[in-house]
Amino acid sequence: MTDSELAQLKRDVQILKDTEAVKKVKHAYFRCIDTANLTELTELLHPKVHAKLVGGTYAIEFNDRADYIEMVANSFNAEFVGMHHGHHPEIEILSETEATGTWYLQDIAMDFRRKVTTTGSSIYHDKYLKTDGKWQISDTYYYRVYECVADTPDRPPLTAHYLADHGRKEITFTVVDKYNKQ
Repeated sequence: MTDSELAQLKRDVQILKDTEAVKKVKHAYFRCIDTANLTELTELLHPKVHAKLVGGTYAIEFNDRADYIEMVANSFNAEFVGMHHGHHPEIEILSETEATGTWYLQDIAMDFRRKVTTTGSSIYHDKYLKTDGKWQISDTYYYRVYECVADTPDRPPLTAHYLADHGRKEITFTVVDKYNKQ
């Protein structure tokens, strides 16, 4: 193997390692959202993260991590159940410190305060920055492929409800009230 081939092999291995690291960040993001793990979620987001989330009834946009974390804390509260699965990652490593990713989201969200259940799917487009050796989400945008919001007048008979114990008990705002498009 020539020096040039060895150098290319090292670059290729680093790209594979970075691709897996970016996937790990996004998978952790979905887990942290659904469990309201705000401490870990904060570490996954760049301090100057830009986020734009567009659903059927809402359009949310943030330009810093603190506002985004506050939205998650209010949304994924003790009267909420969420399941967000990110599928089919399309990761491109642009440089040693920059990457992009496209993800297919499938989600279910039960909001017991509003008595509605939302199901749907979205396409996420993300940008990532590697800072101090770790990848973080620096820009995230999704738009809905479909969204169905159905009345859920009766609380389902949950046998487990993680956020009841770990989610915020007193919310300061609701996403629907603050960011409703209508």
